[in-house]
Amino acid sequence: MPALDLELGQSIPPDTAHAVSVHLPTWQANVGYEEGQSWVVNKMTTGYPRFFIHKSIIALSDEIITQYARHGQKAMLFPTARAARRCLAFIQKNSDPSVASDVAIIDFCLDSSTGVSPLLRSLSPTVSAVIYSHEAFPVAKQYWQHTGDGVSSRRAEFCHGLMKEGLLVPSERPQSPLGKAFRGPKRYHRPSSIDDTSAASHHSSKPSHQSAFESQESLRFLEERFGRNLDLSLVERARSAIKRRIAGALAVDVEASISSLPPMANNSRGLEDLQESDVYLFPCGMNAIFNAHRAMTRARGDMKSINFGFPYVDTLKILQKFGPGCVFYGHASEEDLDNLEQRLESGERFLALFCEFPGNPLLTCPNLARIRGLADKFDFGVVVDETIGSFVNVDVLQFADIVVSSLTKIFSGDCNVMGGSAILNPSGKYYQSLKKAWDEDLEDTYWPEDVVFMERNSRDFASRVERINANAEAICDILSAHQLVKRVYYPKVNPTRPNYELCRMPGGGYGGLLSVTFHNKEHAMAFFDAIETAKGPSLGTNFTLTSPYVLLAHYQELDWAAGLGVDPDLIRVSVGLEETTELRETFSLALEAAEKQA
Repeated sequence: MPALDLELGQSIPPDTAHAVSVHLPTWQANVGYEEGQSWVVNKMTTGYPRFFIHKSIIALSDEIITQYARHGQKAMLFPTARAARRCLAFIQKNSDPSVASDVAIIDFCLDSSTGVSPLLRSLSPTVSAVIYSHEAFPVAKQYWQHTGDGVSSRRAEFCHGLMKEGLLVPSERPQSPLGKAFRGPKRYHRPSSIDDTSAASHHSSKPSHQSAFESQESLRFLEERFGRNLDLSLVERARSAIKRRIAGALAVDVEASISSLPPMANNSRGLEDLQESDVYLFPCGMNAIFNAHRAMTRARGDMKSINFGFPYVDTLKILQKFGPGCVFYGHASEEDLDNLEQRLESGERFLALFCEFPGNPLLTCPNLARIRGLADKFDFGVVVDETIGSFVNVDVLQFADIVVSSLTKIFSGDCNVMGGSAILNPSGKYYQSLKKAWDEDLEDTYWPEDVVFMERNSRDFASRVERINANAEAICDILSAHQLVKRVYYPKVNPTRPNYELCRMPGGGYGGLLSVTFHNKEHAMAFFDAIETAKGPSLGTNFTLTSPYVLLAHYQELDWAAGLGVDPDLIRVSVGLEETTELRETFSLALEAAEKQA
């Protein structure tokens, strides 16, 4: 995807309604985005979905505010009532009481008083809106961003259509402090059982002509607007196919519509007792991490966690803000493990250790074998994020109690749908208690339309990983050999390579993500501005995607990142499926542009 085909603020991929990235083509455009400069922000048609609220979500939120709330209020949208109430609790805990007291929730569901199509009823779409004043927005946004609990853009688009058709209504009449008369569609301006106890006597027990008509209309609505993408008869098979693909038990070119799926015992994870029910799907990767932490807490009690390695920003925030906090080790080094072992020997105890394998953006690989040994000896859980490594390349389940992943990235590849996963290790010490925690508490909030897209995108997952592995090694070699380059970060060339090799699958490569630093900032800026790739947030795309990652992820804490060995001018490259010769030329030309700044 050449950068010449993209404009500032355009979605990546272009003309894609539910794109996961946005084009920020220059170094200054990234700075402008972080500083909220109008010349950048006003041109953005979309953004990364947990940082930029998608326009379809805003449209539904605005509709809800217009109909059911006061002017000036805002709404944060969640797929279920329980998720909305977790957000409410977070606002109440982290806001001034005067702000928190003005927060309310409206739950929306299909109107049960009229006939709707069986297809739509089986889908059972719901949305819950947390309504608040503008003073509460920063805290509400924190919850939404950190947890990944919010609605997906496709769910919002679908539910907005239902609301405009009068098919999605409040489950109860909105109450104070909304302070506004009920303003739903006219067909719902009727007495409720609370207003008129004789209301039921006015309705025949037989379906009315109007009810039959509305049922027909709801079916037409579903089929005309979404039927091409949302075949409910295939959704459950798509879920099963995704889970088996994640477990390494399904050939990647097998479609979800086949009559039978292969047995789970034949899986690349190496666990004969791994079942499909041990794999869980989530609306995004961060929601998988959030729920892994919730499950650990429910299973083991309220204890501090360990964040091991330079963190993805929201993983650290989850561990800090939900529960009693965490101990942070930013280098994922043997020295860090020495210190942790000393604390454990002295009697400190922890809930679980959370780490990435490899880490982002330095691609450092922690010593999982030693971590597992400490966990067994001192009784704490291990949660490993394998997003960057991917199970085609590495097997980390052998060392973990829970393995999480962002399916949004290389598993999908197409950069047009969100998703996350978690695997419970059936041989793990906490398997039964974690299983019980999720069986009792976990809601399935992965929107069916997103499931269908994810299944389709992931069918060639393994073959894409193999090609991207080869391309990334070629780019690593080009960058490593150049005199302007200070360092390349990649599992194959990092000092922690032995830890990677311990987990590398037979035939596995070193992944598609690498980072590069230059001897001075001017060279980094010139290289980034010149490189003819797509440029924006996210990773694991089928096309090469370049980003000044530290600027985007840690702009307000660059000194803190530098103190942990992360260069503020680091450039991260997610290598794609392009022809290797084409990529070599692209990176060589960008290096030549950097040379002219010398």
